[in-house]
Amino acid sequence: MKSIGKILSYMILILAAFVSLFPFYFMFVSGTNTNTEILSVPPKLSIGTALLDNFAILQDKMNIAMSIFNSVFISVVYTLLAVLLFSAAGYALAKYEFKGKNLIFAFIMGSMMIPAVVMYVPLFEMMIKLQMTDTYSSVILPMLANAFGIFLMRQNMLEFPTALIEAGRIDGLSETSIFFRIVLPNVKPAIGALVIYMFTSMWNNFMWPLIVLGSEEKYTLPIALAMLDGNPTNKNYAVILLAASIATIPILLIFMVFQKQFVQGVMGGAVKE
Repeated sequence: MKSIGKILSYMILILAAFVSLFPFYFMFVSGTNTNTEILSVPPKLSIGTALLDNFAILQDKMNIAMSIFNSVFISVVYTLLAVLLFSAAGYALAKYEFKGKNLIFAFIMGSMMIPAVVMYVPLFEMMIKLQMTDTYSSVILPMLANAFGIFLMRQNMLEFPTALIEAGRIDGLSETSIFFRIVLPNVKPAIGALVIYMFTSMWNNFMWPLIVLGSEEKYTLPIALAMLDGNPTNKNYAVILLAASIATIPILLIFMVFQKQFVQGVMGGAVKE
């Protein structure tokens, strides 16, 4: 009976994996086929020979290289700043004792209940007053006010041994040295989870960049994809799916690199030994 149950479990897992991965396979394969082959019944599900032609059409319709650069630059800079800022904030809220700490944390958690769309108008007015519209900074800086990132790092920092921090102070290390030389190297799983979450959220961010960016040379990949083909009756799905495949590859690479840390980091703040 145990062997039958194990076989059924594997069959269910294989079916679930197939259902999850097939849309990605269809997207990647469709980028190598023509529009006619995609719309045929049944659609072609094997790798085609139209990849270079589709890429040439894509490059003609949009500056794919510039859009990729914009997305990569904004996402990488945002992720680096977010890791530094949220790690420091989480560390302070977890390991330092100061008046009003719990009230500050409650305020941060309460801000998670505010819908992001409610903030777009006041944020846009602020960017206008600061003369920061249509800049990379206008996309990055407002998004650094992310309560989830602080919460994630604070929960993981709570599990960090306070004895190691005290040992660093006894050895004469400054608070900054303790943070960078002792704390951060030992919370890599949490940092890995934070990197995946923050990079993905910024890479896929559409609405705020659309509002604050006005020139096409500053457009990120999601905005460029949305404006790729506006003709509802004559869409070139092969080109659109090729562009979507290009936009998906960095997310897959980031997750493959940090997947182990992601699982450990998410569980680190939720499970106590």
